[in-house]
Amino acid sequence: MCGIIGYIGKKNSLPILLAGLKRMEYRGYDSAGVAMLAEGELRVIKKAGKLDNLKNALAGRKIQSFVGLGHIRWATHGVPNDLNAHPHVDCRGNLAIVHNGIVENMNELKEQLASRGHQFKTQTDSELIAHLIEEAYHGDNLAEAVMTALKKITGTYGLAVLAKSEPDKIVAARLSSPLVLGLLKDDSYLVASDVTALLPFTKQVIYLEDGEVAEISRNGYQIHHLADNENRVRPWQQVDWDLAEAEKEGFDHFMLKEIFDEPKAIADSLRGRLVVKDGNVKLGGLIEVLRQLASAKRIIFIACGTAHYAGRIGEYLIESQVGLPAEVEYASEFRYRESVLEPGTVVVAISQSGETADTLAAVKQAKKLGALTLGIVNVVGSSITRETTAGVYNHIGPEISVASTKAFVSQLVILVLLTVLLGRQRQMSQEVGSRIITELAALPEKVKQILEQREQIAELAKKYCRAEDFIFIGRKLNYPVALEGALKLKEISYIHAEGYPAGELKHGPLALIDETWPVVCLVTKDSVYEKTLSNIQEIKARQGQVIALATVGDKQIAGLADDVIYLPETLEILAPILNVIPLQLLAYYIAKERGCPIDQPRNLAKSVTVE
Repeated sequence: MCGIIGYIGKKNSLPILLAGLKRMEYRGYDSAGVAMLAEGELRVIKKAGKLDNLKNALAGRKIQSFVGLGHIRWATHGVPNDLNAHPHVDCRGNLAIVHNGIVENMNELKEQLASRGHQFKTQTDSELIAHLIEEAYHGDNLAEAVMTALKKITGTYGLAVLAKSEPDKIVAARLSSPLVLGLLKDDSYLVASDVTALLPFTKQVIYLEDGEVAEISRNGYQIHHLADNENRVRPWQQVDWDLAEAEKEGFDHFMLKEIFDEPKAIADSLRGRLVVKDGNVKLGGLIEVLRQLASAKRIIFIACGTAHYAGRIGEYLIESQVGLPAEVEYASEFRYRESVLEPGTVVVAISQSGETADTLAAVKQAKKLGALTLGIVNVVGSSITRETTAGVYNHIGPEISVASTKAFVSQLVILVLLTVLLGRQRQMSQEVGSRIITELAALPEKVKQILEQREQIAELAKKYCRAEDFIFIGRKLNYPVALEGALKLKEISYIHAEGYPAGELKHGPLALIDETWPVVCLVTKDSVYEKTLSNIQEIKARQGQVIALATVGDKQIAGLADDVIYLPETLEILAPILNVIPLQLLAYYIAKERGCPIDQPRNLAKSVTVE
């Protein structure tokens, strides 16, 4: 949510700012704005709504500026309108700020500033930061003024500031909200909250750490720490994403492209990690903690949203295949539960972006409680990767659509790899390990077989797209898949959908079933197949409409279900990886039939960087 872009260099800043904002649209936003220094003046233009509204407001304006800031906002304090959009300025119009995060002591600070004569133009908490900097700024040391102001703030921030008095400088700072510097070939610099905004211009980056303040000029940059003001020296990193990976490549939406990326995502998640002859896996990011993992007594998965459902599957995997106690917790609740973590607890954080605020806070809490912390993250260099002791990267390239698809599939693959690693340290035989590895390697081709059914699934979407309620059911490993299928549908189509354990239908939800309710039933051949068939019969007895996900060759299901999607056979523990894909496609095509903005659903953001 929210996006920051800043540029200082030798080219006109406006086209670069707009290009950076365009690449961050997928994060979700409700307004956009820019601030530029041009001919000694601070020009601020901002509009509610989509980026095109801002572009229309800029049309015809000939602004030549070599330093500027841009922002897309996702409202927290203050309704989405032109006034509350970023950038924000101080009383004198001398400086402008863009801010991601939350000022938790907003009311206290606002009262103090108002008593000293400051006048506020917006309802936002972010505007306060401009006024705090104004009080500390004497026109000659913007970085020092920013640091003075930030010491008064309780909350989180990714922040970028420019001032008329120092037209050759941008100051940026972060605390629990990502910021990354980019070096261009002509010795110009970018600062952004999302590395995808930098990809058209550079792959050389430095990720700011919490508490760091960067002073960026045309002559270079310095990074200080808020605690001691000491200069921090850090080498540039090379981003391994290609620009093409973030493009639609002919698909109507990023979500569909990313679903069709899943065979490659699985292969990339497995690459170099399978040790076939030993029936084992090699996870390079965990080598330093293998001894601690071998003596682990308990595994806790922490995550939010789709990643939380991946963790639920991880819980089943670890307990059934490794024999360790395991549980999954919502990261947004973990830090407030006053959890008791006994020695030997391993906490595994799952996050595509690596910047999920709730998950990051939970990781910090787990560390305070003495747990070994691991991360399963897609974005290299992100906050969770730096906060955890060790971890595993997905290596699947950027995921642009707000609704996660290929990242979820990759997370499941890595959870299976982690299961094999821990299992082979304990009770899992080489034979079992080899069987799992062999089946993992076969998954990309099986996923392609599912994707070949896209037209059939699109036709099902036409049949069911006007329903206003759905239920998804599954047992064991398929229960979290049912939850994820329901989440996907509600996220992008705005249809009310619920996921349930199949056995819970008769404990309440069955009262809802009639001829208007489609029920998506995950009934692939597994150890609870017959039990799930019984649940389908309960639904049909009440005239419910059944869409079944079944294993190829299952003749029994055809006589029960209204519609069937057949899936390739695999091991029961790997079935969720295949079973979720038709649910992603069904949600996509239903949303398309309903004319929904699939990649950017209302009220949602890709990277949730505030609590």
